[in-house]
Amino acid sequence: MQQPIFLYSMPSQILLATHIKAPVEKVFDIARNIDVHVESTKHTGEQAIAGRTSGLIELGETVTWRAKHFGVWQNLTSKITEMEYPNYFTDIQVEGAFKSFTHEHYFYPILNQTMMRDIFTFESPGGILGEAVNYLFLSKYMTRLLLKRNEVIKQIAEGQ
Repeated sequence: MQQPIFLYSMPSQILLATHIKAPVEKVFDIARNIDVHVESTKHTGEQAIAGRTSGLIELGETVTWRAKHFGVWQNLTSKITEMEYPNYFTDIQVEGAFKSFTHEHYFYPILNQTMMRDIFTFESPGGILGEAVNYLFLSKYMTRLLLKRNEVIKQIAEGQ
C-alpha cells in the first residue's frame, strides 16, 4: 500500500532587534500607533480601512489594512491578542493572504533607551509551493517591510 504524501508548509520566522534612543513607554506607543504604521508603509499605499483606523490600537481591537503588494491590492485584518504596557504586544492575522501570522513586539528599557525586538512568524498558503515562495522572495520582502517600519518608529521616537 502506498503511503499518502502530505503537502504542508513550515512557518517562517523573522527576528529583528532595533536600538532606539528614547524611553520604552514612548517607543511602545509609537509602535502601536496606526498613523505611524500608515506612514511607514506609504510606499505600498497602505491604509487602515476598518476597525481601529487611527491612534493607538488596544488589546482586543482589530484593524483592517488595504495595501498593494506584488502589484495586487490586498486586505488583511489583524487583532491585538496580548498586551502588557509597555513591555509587549502581539498581533495576529484573523483574515488575509497568509495562512497565518503572529507578530510579537517586545520592548526592553535600557538606561532611558529601548531595545525593540520583533518576532514575526508567518505561514504562506499552498503547501510546498508556499514554502518555495517564502524561500525565493517573501521572507526577504517581509524583512524589508519590517525594517522600514522599525526605521520610521526609530526616527519618530528619536525626534529625527
